[in-house]
Amino acid sequence: MKEYDLIVIGAGPGGYEAAFEAADRGLKTALVEKNALGGTCLNRGCIPTKALLHAAGLYTMAAGASAFGIDVGEVTADPARMQQRKNDVVQQLRAGIEATAKRKKVDLYRGLGTVTGEGNVAVSGETTEDLHAAHVLLATGSRPARIPLPGSDLPGVITSDELLEETGRIGRLLIIGGGVIGVEFAGLYAALGTEVTIVEAMPQLLPAMDRELAQSLKMLLTKRGVSLYTGARVREIKESENVLTCVFDREKRPGKEGGDVETLTKEADKILIAVGRRPCTEGLFAEGCQPAMERGRILVDENGQTSLPGVYAIGDVTGGIMLAHMATAAGINAVRHMAGVAERIDTRFVPSCVYTEPEIACVGLTLDEAKAAGIAADSRKVPMTANGKTVLTGAERGYIRVVFEKESGKLLGAQMMCERATDMIGEFTQALSAGLTMADMARVIRPHPTFSEAITDAVRG
Repeated sequence: MKEYDLIVIGAGPGGYEAAFEAADRGLKTALVEKNALGGTCLNRGCIPTKALLHAAGLYTMAAGASAFGIDVGEVTADPARMQQRKNDVVQQLRAGIEATAKRKKVDLYRGLGTVTGEGNVAVSGETTEDLHAAHVLLATGSRPARIPLPGSDLPGVITSDELLEETGRIGRLLIIGGGVIGVEFAGLYAALGTEVTIVEAMPQLLPAMDRELAQSLKMLLTKRGVSLYTGARVREIKESENVLTCVFDREKRPGKEGGDVETLTKEADKILIAVGRRPCTEGLFAEGCQPAMERGRILVDENGQTSLPGVYAIGDVTGGIMLAHMATAAGINAVRHMAGVAERIDTRFVPSCVYTEPEIACVGLTLDEAKAAGIAADSRKVPMTANGKTVLTGAERGYIRVVFEKESGKLLGAQMMCERATDMIGEFTQALSAGLTMADMARVIRPHPTFSEAITDAVRG
């Protein structure tokens, strides 16, 4: 049995970053992964989708270049070559993780890691090993959720995993679920000329986000030809002559109690089920070694500790905020707790990003949330129509909204829908962590012309 200070099961962004943190602190570390390094984020999530979205954005930009005085002739998109570019990006980043692990002397084990006892992990797969460590960190991530829906097992009814491998053109795509995954794929395929439909059970798209962001996104997607049905619940999926038909009930007035319901049908060539994700725990525990769990997720305390001595868990497998950067922060914090290090990454404020066109990003409280919490709050909204960089690039209309305490001016949150929102939200996250006021944020100089100078307009009032 090989001895370590830490065994990490799962090499996604939470797991491999935790392993690297441990190695940097002098802990002898093993990293166990049954699939490709990088986890869902690198192989079936964040990176592949953004690579394809970037390609679609370039296609849209080239097709509209004549508005800038540039004629490029006929512009076409080749899905197979877009997929190859995506795969090249994934492979390059995957190789980088492996090289970093080697440089930091983290031992990689390829196979299924199973907790078999206190500090014991059995690896079965390409290699078969029995490992032991003082601490074990579980970072096995999540998988796309499947709903118990008649017809959900029909050919052509897929999850994001399968859609990310699609190399052919899709004439009609119906998406069940209007959350982050659903709207990003809708934007991607609408840009490539696919007829896209979204069916969402809640009254708005992006149900977990600010209503104004959701409404603005709805208007933009509708403008781009996406058919949207909110307040709609799917009854079944049928198939006939290679054509899929989604049958769903829709409230005529979504969100209104007692409203009439109508039954609608929509045909599609592919149907994407994008209704969330579920923690991956299959094969993770031997009999009698399972920690306290709830609805499939592993329960942990504020340090990531499970009910099993020496066993920690972080990221999607614990439920909660299923974001790669949250998993990374939680993994690093867990290792620091194991090592007795007081310094922590601040996880009170976790930015959320949606890679639509334009991008959406938010952090902290919305105005409604602040008022519901009993805080005397106000907000300022700055439209991007007067922003020089927005105008010269021909970007879509958007805005930045900041939420703050009325009396002190202390920042409470920010919601953005504009170009580079996902890059700029970090400034607001740092301000929230530091407890800055609007006046504090207004004191610094931001360069011109940039998208970020709109932040000055928002905080200066």
